[in-house]
Amino acid sequence: MTAHRIIVWRHGRTAWNASGKFQGQADIPLDELGERQAAQAAEVLAMYRPAAIIASDLARARATAAHLARLTGLEVSLDKRLREIHVGTWEGLTAAEVAQLEPEPARRYFAGEDVRRSDTGETVAEVAERVAAALAEAAASAEEGSTIVVVMHGLAARVGICRLVELPATHWNRLGGMNNCAWAIVERHHKGGYWRIEEYNVAGVSERLDPIS
Repeated sequence: MTAHRIIVWRHGRTAWNASGKFQGQADIPLDELGERQAAQAAEVLAMYRPAAIIASDLARARATAAHLARLTGLEVSLDKRLREIHVGTWEGLTAAEVAQLEPEPARRYFAGEDVRRSDTGETVAEVAERVAAALAEAAASAEEGSTIVVVMHGLAARVGICRLVELPATHWNRLGGMNNCAWAIVERHHKGGYWRIEEYNVAGVSERLDPIS
């Protein structure tokens, strides 16, 4: 069995999102706006009639997923592999603060290199592998031809999707960051069996609400 459609949904806003801090795997809750964003987006996503909801175990993803769970009656399954990139000692710092404390890694980071986020953090490549594996497994365990919703984090979502659809790593930065509570739609080609991006960074009413025949 394999799902036909994966909707990858970024969590709503947090106070650290609003202040530009590196959040990583810090367990920061949604702020008031983030809760409203999640409630509004859930109204749209419920129209896809998802068969399953899977979320990162961090509070901001779980709270976002809960809005959709209330509308659909589904339980939320948690997967730690869907967490955001681990940023180690950069956690809670702004980009300017990181540049002052670790100028050389920060220079390489701002130049677009895949540097480890501090000595104890992760690389983008590492995140992409774990997220793509989680997405593929979630799809494989879902009802044939169904839609599943995966609730997670911005960078992890972007690079996990890119890895799932087999884009070369050199092209991953061609997709912009996902906004809070926006989503991407990835669908499995009915003949080739491969995954492809159908929509990206959607916020509001999608055009792909047609039922699967």
